[in-house]
Amino acid sequence: MMLYSPRKLLVFGALMCGLGLLALGQQGPQGPIVPRAQPVGKNPVLPKADIRIDSNLVLIPVTVTDPMNRFVTGLEKENFKLLENGKEQVISQFSSEDAPLSVGVIFDCSGSMGPKLQKSRLAVAQFFRTANPEDEFFAVTFADDAKLAQTFTTNTEEIQNRLTFTMSKGQTALLDAVYMGLHEMKKARHARKALLLITDGGDNNSRYTESEIKNLVREADVQIYAMGIYESGGSRNRSPEEASGPALLSEICDQTGGRQYPVENINEMPDIAAKIGTELRNQYVLGYRPDNQDRDGKYRKVLVKLVQPHGMPLLRPFYRQGYYAPSQ
Repeated sequence: MMLYSPRKLLVFGALMCGLGLLALGQQGPQGPIVPRAQPVGKNPVLPKADIRIDSNLVLIPVTVTDPMNRFVTGLEKENFKLLENGKEQVISQFSSEDAPLSVGVIFDCSGSMGPKLQKSRLAVAQFFRTANPEDEFFAVTFADDAKLAQTFTTNTEEIQNRLTFTMSKGQTALLDAVYMGLHEMKKARHARKALLLITDGGDNNSRYTESEIKNLVREADVQIYAMGIYESGGSRNRSPEEASGPALLSEICDQTGGRQYPVENINEMPDIAAKIGTELRNQYVLGYRPDNQDRDGKYRKVLVKLVQPHGMPLLRPFYRQGYYAPSQ
């Protein structure tokens, strides 16, 4: 979910200019649009995310996939229904255009990442190849603690150079890194925001707790995608924190409308990173003005339903599960 002021809506001016068929590297056919699937210590006080802005327009990015997990493009506004707290809303804005992104790369360089660092760097490079020229990026690295390795830049080589010199050592302050990423994202220029998290396990050295970060993620207007590089389920080398890592990341990502992609073979990491980048480029944006205009600061659940196109298999939407209403 995204909340926008009228000024921020200017960023989406291009979003409302025509709704062609998106395809991976190709134009859609002329004539009627046909839906298509594409392969595709003590905790400090935690400040609330600053996303409750003065606006009555809510924007929900939605990814649609088929049973083979391929992205489905070419859908129309009539293929979507949107409910807030169980009440259907009128979709007044609809787009499937690629808009610039602000992205934070959250990069694990803890001790266990040693043999996986090179493939992780290659994954970041492949992710950058899917970028829009107007995109901006920053990077956070984490081991014993989280560090801002690179502030926002449009030059992806700057981030890759920073990651080239990372060394594998220490424990895993994953939750602190997510917090730092969300905090840095407040400086973003673009309305669409995402974090790409690359890690091989759960948290074992953060100041912030799981519940604090889950609450912050719920409030933040940022999609989170994770690449989880895990030991096999029967491995004796996994700590309890590492064993709980997949569930933790899935819960964090699902809340935001993003997804976790488990990595079974590190050689597949560049391809998975490219798929995440492509997913960010193949999203629909549904906009509505809530019937409930109360500025009560309460959390409102969002449900997106699909009206199945004739002849298509069962499709699945991924989207942000709710948002906080303005408080004043």
